[in-house]
Amino acid sequence: MGPHIFVDETKERGLILAAAVLARHRVSAARQVVSGLTLRGQRSIHFCKERPERRREILMAFRRLGAAVVLYDASSHRDNRAAREACLRALIADAAKVGAERLVLELDDSRRVADVRTLNHELRLAGVAEQLRYDHLRAHEDHLLALPDAIAWSWARGGEWKAMARPMVDEVRPVGD
Repeated sequence: MGPHIFVDETKERGLILAAAVLARHRVSAARQVVSGLTLRGQRSIHFCKERPERRREILMAFRRLGAAVVLYDASSHRDNRAAREACLRALIADAAKVGAERLVLELDDSRRVADVRTLNHELRLAGVAEQLRYDHLRAHEDHLLALPDAIAWSWARGGEWKAMARPMVDEVRPVGD
């Protein structure tokens, strides 16, 4: 069984899509850690709304999860729609190479129809339409979506936050047209 990939993005300084890859045998334990970090009354962790001290605590816990993060940097694109499609194409190609089993994307209602079209096309093109399933979910529906959310936010924010996220980032891949 292949890894699971959790995906979110930031548009703060151009589109950067963060894909956190977790080995299948680590998913359950990682989900428990993230759920344990969720405060009473929170449906999910949304990194930009956390206090700096909490952000540090969360990033330190995330560093122990064993996720490998790839950042797809499409900030050179002027059109966010084209940038997202380029990122999804690269993501599916990479997911196929590592034999990923599941892809979970943070739901963006405004992009869902276009995402489905792009994902289905790329899955067929890569020959993994039957092996790799994907879901669009809200952050509270899968707590592991907090991981790419935190990394994308930290990377775009820069400074201390980028430095704290860097050990989890295996690769920053520029995504062209």
